[in-house]
Amino acid sequence: MATTITVNGMSCDHCERTVSDAIEAVSGVTDVTVDRTAGTATVEGEADPNTLVAAVEDAGYEASA
Repeated sequence: MATTITVNGMSCDHCERTVSDAIEAVSGVTDVTVDRTAGTATVEGEADPNTLVAAVEDAGYEASA
């Protein structure tokens, strides 16, 4: 199952990697693609969208499901 969340505040490759690492650490995530230009993260797996948002926010970015 794919879930796309909106991520605000990314401006560089490092931002993308930080968001990707935060999401990959969530249980149930099998793959993640982060696109700073679009301001999205597309997540494959069974992770709860609210948990994904919380992980991104804990990494210092604004997010919504």
